[in-house]
Amino acid sequence: MKNYTKPIVTVNDNISEGVYMASGCYTTTAYIHQTPEAGRGDYRIQVNGKHSADHTKEAQTLTLSFNQNVTYSSSNGTLASAETGTTLVINYTYHQNPTDNIGLGDVVVTSEPGLAITGVSITD
Repeated sequence: MKNYTKPIVTVNDNISEGVYMASGCYTTTAYIHQTPEAGRGDYRIQVNGKHSADHTKEAQTLTLSFNQNVTYSSSNGTLASAETGTTLVINYTYHQNPTDNIGLGDVVVTSEPGLAITGVSITD
């Protein structure tokens, strides 16, 4: 049985709005790769996960936390939390081999200026 490892938040000033988390069998990073611009009022978030395990899974849960309220717009997953708030929980159904990578560039939210990601995790 694997021992629980408490997640650690690390801020990377070299990546705009970047958050890195490692817990369980996924190492996860997230950053805002598109901010609101002329005619578009949403934020687009890139989430990258590395699965390091000895098992295969067919489902994952992404949890994203923010410094202020967001309203969920879309993703390729299924929203499992409230649509508005400081934390979003999204379920995905990807086949995940023991050492696969996950790249999710499809999380779209709206929010006021100054949005930052404060936490991210992928669990299976």
